[in-house]
Amino acid sequence: MTRSTYLTVRDSVEAEHETKRSRFLCRVERVADEPAARAVVDRARSTHWDARHHVSAFILGPDGAIQRSSDDGEPSGTAGTPVLDVLRGREVSDVVAVVTRWFGGTLLGAGGLVRAYAEAARLALDDAVLVSRQLMLLGTVSVDHAEAGRVEHELRSRGLSVLSTEYAALATVRVGVRPEELSQAREWVAAATSGRATLDLHGESWIDAPPPLVE
Repeated sequence: MTRSTYLTVRDSVEAEHETKRSRFLCRVERVADEPAARAVVDRARSTHWDARHHVSAFILGPDGAIQRSSDDGEPSGTAGTPVLDVLRGREVSDVVAVVTRWFGGTLLGAGGLVRAYAEAARLALDDAVLVSRQLMLLGTVSVDHAEAGRVEHELRSRGLSVLSTEYAALATVRVGVRPEELSQAREWVAAATSGRATLDLHGESWIDAPPPLVE
């Protein structure tokens, strides 16, 4: 069954783990698609050109349908898969993790590599702020220019996600509405504008969810 919500990271984050003088630097980024994920890996290679390995894993899509990992020269199954398992365990998607390793001169063995790569990924995700993405209805509220600022503020205060405001003959405020809150949102818009405006729907999209509406 298709999800109506999923978790992702709000911002990029880095964390470092060291064991037996080998350094493991994990960078976690939010990405929209596979080319963007691979671009993060390429940037790590370019930025940290002196490192031996740039292990990566990513999960994409509301259902996490796209999952990839790369050991990047480490023994098979000792690097990319452990990082991917950490992402799966945190139940995040639209996320790429790249763990850059500087070899410290001591072989860690298969078990040591698995633990080190997984720990670097865990530390990065511990520092990440997670946000919920929700499949929301896209709506517009059209008001006079003079009312636009107040309407935006009140929409936000009620917990709606204000996406943008466009100015033409009228000011059109674009919002995201949780499906289960549609009736309440319509009633509030009508009351706040004394019936001069309505909430008009224009499809749906995945949006970072705001807090629930305030009663």
